[in-house]
Amino acid sequence: MEEAGKSQSKNKKGGLKAKAQKMKAGILKSYYGNPMKDMKLIAITGTTGKTTVAHFVHEILRANGEQVAVLASDQTFKMGMLHKFLSDAWKAGANYVIVTVPAETLKNNVFYGLPVYIAAMTNFVTASLKDMSPEDYLEDEKTLFGMKPEIVVLNHDDINFDTFSEFKGTKETWDFGQTSSIVKILSSKLYPKGTETTLSIKSEVVSMASFIPGETASSYMACATAIAKAMGIENDKIVDGIAEYLPE
Repeated sequence: MEEAGKSQSKNKKGGLKAKAQKMKAGILKSYYGNPMKDMKLIAITGTTGKTTVAHFVHEILRANGEQVAVLASDQTFKMGMLHKFLSDAWKAGANYVIVTVPAETLKNNVFYGLPVYIAAMTNFVTASLKDMSPEDYLEDEKTLFGMKPEIVVLNHDDINFDTFSEFKGTKETWDFGQTSSIVKILSSKLYPKGTETTLSIKSEVVSMASFIPGETASSYMACATAIAKAMGIENDKIVDGIAEYLPE
């Protein structure tokens, strides 16, 4: 009985917090003039690689002639910060905004009421989790993919892909990886200061290179490529954009 009471109290507090966040979202949307009416939101989540993929996609979109703003960090952020970023991006003339999404941010309903164009997951590496269980992490991720994004991009190589495969875009669902049949990693060449990768994009072979070293760079390039191809971007723009990103 005591445990049941604690559970009910926790659920009640969670419900009140969610209600408060929804009210706050409405106030912020009104205050900033609903900038998302003129922009498309690309949300990138996962335990590792979010920032790298975000910068790859940023450079690909720039190579394609788009105006883009990016908020890329592994740190959680509050709803007010997100809405201000969106407002500033809109004022600067952006038509795309890219945001990396830590699970803790999703837990706090920071994205409530925002239209998600693309939701992408880089991977789920449980060893990278610090303050939450794998079950809690997955539950938070469902918050993003439950917002009915038009396009969903997933890592087919992830050991949890069978769980993630329930996430579907309302228009398209893409995946990437060595075991993917959509954006398949065929080979990688590793160098001290970069990585070359050959991909099969729906059976079309494309080679690209990045200044990011390490085998995981191939997965991040494949993720960014899947996002870009789902948007209809040509291969040469993808190759140029990925080559353009110079990590600090």
